[in-house]
Amino acid sequence: MARKMTDEHKAALAKGRAQGKAVRDYLAALEQERKPGRKLDRETIETRIPEIQQQVDAEEDPAKRVELIQKRLDLEERLVDLGDEPDVDALEQGFVDAAAEYSERKGITYSAWREAGVPAATLKRAGVKRTRKPSA
Repeated sequence: MARKMTDEHKAALAKGRAQGKAVRDYLAALEQERKPGRKLDRETIETRIPEIQQQVDAEEDPAKRVELIQKRLDLEERLVDLGDEPDVDALEQGFVDAAAEYSERKGITYSAWREAGVPAATLKRAGVKRTRKPSA
């Protein structure tokens, strides 16, 4: 006979899913921020695109022209990607709200969070203590 799930159990599962999503989304945003390369802001990219197009129009060497076209296309793609960037402050707040309980439930230590790239100040705000796992 199938057992019916209580409202409390359903609420606990939903809370766990929400906490897991908050943690995953924040960690993904941290990884995106750590990508190598020079960070260009929207204004810089918007200025560079027409400059490069002028170079494309003036370039006589077909090989150099195609390189410049690719450079322009790459900048246009970065401009689109800037619109897709997550709100890291909001994701961080979600992480702060979830991390202590999530860490306790999953057995994740302060050191593991730090190694994953979470700043110490964020862990402090979240209430994740600098403790070691008890030795077995």
